[in-house]
Amino acid sequence: MMGLNTSIKVNDKVEVITGKDKGRVGKVIRVNRDVKQIVVEKVNIIKRHTKPSNKNQQGGIVEKEAFFHVSNVMLICPKCTSTVRIGKKKLDDGNKVRICKKCGEAVEPKA
Repeated sequence: MMGLNTSIKVNDKVEVITGKDKGRVGKVIRVNRDVKQIVVEKVNIIKRHTKPSNKNQQGGIVEKEAFFHVSNVMLICPKCTSTVRIGKKKLDDGNKVRICKKCGEAVEPKA
């Protein structure tokens, strides 16, 4: 299966729109484009029972964030500070940017 393009990137601020963590806001830590899944900071916390190893001497129960599908979140626009749908626009210089469908401003950080 080919990795499909998603509108969500690392360091984007997103809000969970469905599931047990509905309404929680966090920053995207990891994106897996092949299966359209993301990891959001302090959201979808799971418990893993781990054996003692060189990396983790103690072992025991470890809490960490788990992947979930990108369709369960919406991007928060930095300009209008609300959850928005994302469009794409080609600039005059040939660069493509993501734009907010509500306010029309670019979501990309200006570099």
